[in-house]
Amino acid sequence: MKILLTGATGYIGKRLLPLLVEEGHHVVCCVRDKTRFNYANSLAPNISIVEIDLLKEDSLSNIPDDIDVAYYLVHSMSSSDDYTELEQQSAINFRKRISNTNAQQVIYLSGIINESKLSKHLESRKKVEEELGKGTYHFTCLRAGIIVGSGSASFEIIRDLVEKLPVMIAPKWLSTRCQPIGISDVLTFLTKSILKEETYDKNFDIGCYDILTYKEMLLQFAEARNLKRKIFTVPLMTPKLSSYWLYFVTSTSYRLARSLVNSMKVEVICRNHDINRILGVEPISFKEAIGKAFKRIEDNNIYSSWKDSYSSSGINFNISEFVKVPEFGSFKDKRTRKIADRDTCINNIWKIGGETGWYYGNWLWKIRGILDKFVGGVGLRRGRTNKLTISTGDALDFWRVLYADKEEGRLLLFAEMKLPGDAWLEFKVEDGYIIQTATFRPLGLAGRLYWFSVFPFHGFIFNGLIKKLANSK
Repeated sequence: MKILLTGATGYIGKRLLPLLVEEGHHVVCCVRDKTRFNYANSLAPNISIVEIDLLKEDSLSNIPDDIDVAYYLVHSMSSSDDYTELEQQSAINFRKRISNTNAQQVIYLSGIINESKLSKHLESRKKVEEELGKGTYHFTCLRAGIIVGSGSASFEIIRDLVEKLPVMIAPKWLSTRCQPIGISDVLTFLTKSILKEETYDKNFDIGCYDILTYKEMLLQFAEARNLKRKIFTVPLMTPKLSSYWLYFVTSTSYRLARSLVNSMKVEVICRNHDINRILGVEPISFKEAIGKAFKRIEDNNIYSSWKDSYSSSGINFNISEFVKVPEFGSFKDKRTRKIADRDTCINNIWKIGGETGWYYGNWLWKIRGILDKFVGGVGLRRGRTNKLTISTGDALDFWRVLYADKEEGRLLLFAEMKLPGDAWLEFKVEDGYIIQTATFRPLGLAGRLYWFSVFPFHGFIFNGLIKKLANSK
């Protein structure tokens, strides 16, 4: 069967792809930028890749006509302030194109929208559902609340709150009830819905049997981690203050925090569990989902993370536009050092950031991250998805990976921190040397002043960094 997968580089799409291939399907992966789409070599014979932009109707002609089923797994919740209009137009363009293919079914993963008064985020999901439901194909909509899994936004936010705050003074929306679901069950529902006639032209709520308040979820998470936590809710915290609270304590972006806060005031409870019977699925409990997530973390087997999406930084660009580091009009700090051993040096580079840190002057990197947070940037809290591997498109602290080839010995990072210009950091290992180059393309006078103000620190930070990476005396 030929299946179209939108959102192939997203949190759900990355995990769904190998499952579809394993079931014998050929998967057409829709991406906006091929350069940031990474997949296992074993999948290559069973996938094809097309570049589309859902807001550019002409690009959808790249979608082949002979598809059988299409997944719609995209949303723009934190990409801009007018995401409602963007999501609706994307759905309209997609529906028009798929209606002119051989597709028998479109499967959409939405949010639970059973309340009469919805947040902007959930109202947008509802409008997308309505638009997709107007196609000439059969439409299946699965509605989920909080998705719990290693690397999911919900899981990482809960983890940040519980592990960083022994005592929480929290907003009153922590008393709102919701019905979470484990990522493994989400994937099961998505795969089992393929051409299942009982799901045609219907929507279903999916969730585990636990109905919990957000406060109860935090406390159960703490219990699972053997941590004692106290949570006090206050009625005076405004949505704006709540958004800042989430933004500064967790790794989420402010725009995403604001959307989540507005949604967390709405109960997301399943109407019934008919879909469980139809597809033969028994969802695991919230605690079991937490256990599975940490098992993946401990095994260093996190396949995808919400932090790797561009929504984690609030910017939107194609990697191919920045892979070529500019020469003209840029400032550079280039350092070269002889290395003791090539493999050791490359392994050091590939461990950089996250829990490992930046090898030298970590306290200065942390201060830079804090300052970035205060001006609305991402800070250092995103860390990295995997401790050992780095792939193009990954988030790495306040950098984005533009190019990563371990055999070649080259890693290129692009800064997503708030800057009056663009910045790159490149590491290359060749001919017994490591070459470390920081490039900054200033934007106006402010950019030039910024470069010269931080330049005195470069000698301290970058010299120490290259020395540690080279592992030489």
